[in-house]
Amino acid sequence: MHTKALPSVALLGLMWGTNLVIMRVGVGQFDPMVFVGIRLLLSSLAFIVVYTFSGRRLVPTDRTLWRYAAFLGVVSTAIPMTAVVSALTYQSSGVTALLITTAPAFITIAAHFYLPDEQMSRRKLFGVTLALGGAMLIVLRGETGLPDVTKGSPLGYGLVLSAMLFETAGTIFIRQRMQAFSSFDVTAVRLTVAGLTVMPVALLLRGFDLSAVTISGWFSLAYAAFIGAFTAQILAFNITKQYGATAFSLTSYVIPVVAAITGVLWLHETITVWMMAGMVLIGGGILLINGRRSVKLMPNP
Repeated sequence: MHTKALPSVALLGLMWGTNLVIMRVGVGQFDPMVFVGIRLLLSSLAFIVVYTFSGRRLVPTDRTLWRYAAFLGVVSTAIPMTAVVSALTYQSSGVTALLITTAPAFITIAAHFYLPDEQMSRRKLFGVTLALGGAMLIVLRGETGLPDVTKGSPLGYGLVLSAMLFETAGTIFIRQRMQAFSSFDVTAVRLTVAGLTVMPVALLLRGFDLSAVTISGWFSLAYAAFIGAFTAQILAFNITKQYGATAFSLTSYVIPVVAAITGVLWLHETITVWMMAGMVLIGGGILLINGRRSVKLMPNP
């Protein structure tokens, strides 16, 4: 991997790892879909404030940017974000993070078919097999990572899988068609469209009861909106744009470590031997996928 990407990759992994744990606090008080809708709209307001008061940024008027970013907002933001947050009601942040870590495998498979500069090799193929095997071990063992295992459900696995597939589509789309656009403008439109997509559906299907929300719940929402969404989405787009899809996928290597440790310390989640075994397999697979790069991911500017 391009070594210049490492600080950004580590920071993004830290943001999203802690975000998973903190969101579990919020999901216990909000309906997941309502939580995601409010989170996205708050993130959009942050962008509006910047456009209004920065003096250097203007609201984008490029129709192609709006069209592409709107597509990302629905396919690669609204759907996967809602799926991941919903999964946190069925499993721990640690298990969720481990399953999210398989993203490099999905991205590598998709990149082989759609990105000429990131072709599959035997080493990558073995890495993909190893990573997916680690995830399968966790699923087959029925690991939830929750102190009360009766609250777990296989539905959580399916939600994370669907999120990874949609996120993979967005990552490939960025690399194919969005290299020339401002990451700030794309993220602003992307999150705004996602919020305007999720919130009406949440109100229609779930209602808007916030009577059970405490200070910790509001903190969870604020952190998820301004750190996990606003700041992290800009950073994620920049990593993909500057260093490539495979470099971006390495953030998933940091996320489970951060989420597992934070979850145990804060929420009393559990880490089992089988979860550790799955982490080793997935981690080994990621190292094989990204360990030796023979093709330049992105020309230096």
